[in-house]
Amino acid sequence: MPSESIVLLGVNHKTTPLAVREKMALAEGYAEPLKALGRIQGLKEYYLLSTCNRVEVLYTTDDLASSRAEVLSLLFGKAVPATDLDKYVYQYENEEAVRHLFMVASSLDSMIVGEAQILGQLKEAYRHASQMKCSGLVLNKLLHRSFFVAKRVRTETRIGASAVSISYAAVELARKIFGQLDDKRVMLIGAGEMAELAAEHLVGQGVAKVVVVNRTLERAVKLARRFNGEAVSLDELVDQLVNVDIIISSTGAAGTILSKDDVKPVLRERRNRPLFFIDIAVPRDLDQDINELDNVYLYDIDDLTSVVEMNKAGRDREAVKAERIVAEETLKFSGWLESMEVTPTIVELRQMADDICRGELEKTLGRVHGLGPEEKKSIEKMASAIVAKMLHNPLQYLKTDSNGHGVDRRSRINTVRELFQLEGSSEISNVRGEDE
Repeated sequence: MPSESIVLLGVNHKTTPLAVREKMALAEGYAEPLKALGRIQGLKEYYLLSTCNRVEVLYTTDDLASSRAEVLSLLFGKAVPATDLDKYVYQYENEEAVRHLFMVASSLDSMIVGEAQILGQLKEAYRHASQMKCSGLVLNKLLHRSFFVAKRVRTETRIGASAVSISYAAVELARKIFGQLDDKRVMLIGAGEMAELAAEHLVGQGVAKVVVVNRTLERAVKLARRFNGEAVSLDELVDQLVNVDIIISSTGAAGTILSKDDVKPVLRERRNRPLFFIDIAVPRDLDQDINELDNVYLYDIDDLTSVVEMNKAGRDREAVKAERIVAEETLKFSGWLESMEVTPTIVELRQMADDICRGELEKTLGRVHGLGPEEKKSIEKMASAIVAKMLHNPLQYLKTDSNGHGVDRRSRINTVRELFQLEGSSEISNVRGEDE
């Protein structure tokens, strides 16, 4: 009696270098890859998540080996030798697959633990799978549960409250200074990787505009296009301070590029609106005396590192709480899954017993004459009670997790079906029920 497994097959930033991830044969968007997954014979339900840091396929199958080979062939084609894939690809099955999905949804498996972007990416991927009718009873339930788990983690812990990277620390400080960032303008000076990442996070918070200043205008234009912003030359740097609120500097200059005397006159034109400087350059780009000006805030990389270190201890404590929630919800879902597996057998066993009881009652009552309605009712109650007591132990045997003998649920289902000669299928895929 076959039963389907839940499988999660994927690569991410922890297991697979970018050079390999780039070779994955995924078309733009979800439509074509989902159609291709639908052509794989062994997949019953399937779902695809593709982000810059991970690609994961979640599916149900009754043929683990064949489905794995075909999914990997679809993802990588011939770009990566099959012998190398084992070094990069992780595979989780059933309860471990459920746990991994919940960890991903809760951002506990993210490059930056606690970031909120991954949940939106999961929901977007699910929207495509749902619209194309790729997911069914099991994956619909599982994915909706992952959204619930992520919400629980976000509500019951402070996993996302503390910055644990330099770029996130910059964003956190900006929010403390300005509150809402949706009307703020950011200026990016230079092309340092951390400064770009900080600007990217600020854009994610909905800042109004990004201005890119660079010694090479061509580079400034290219970077500005990435943020849908504006490029200006380094000569315009001081003039631009009037119109921006957050300045992230990361050039390769040998000395300071902006002094206290450059900034002071600008404050009058700004009518003392706050200015927030983030200096991520080594050596530093900005004159430290700038911090002496009223309504001007200057943080360098050491300041940001201190914020990160203070937050890491708190984040780690919250991560322990979050992982407990994930473990609890994984057990709950596994219990639901097991109940769905055993339900058809329970239904068939009760139906068989009821049919036998009803048939024997009809024969007996047909042969016995002179019984009144109350007497017939008493005989029917007695017969039903006998059936219920006879079924009690087999039903408990099916429902109990271990039965004290180390016999797994699937083996117990097989035993009961053989013993009572039940003919129907009890596969999960044949069960139809309501989501929670």
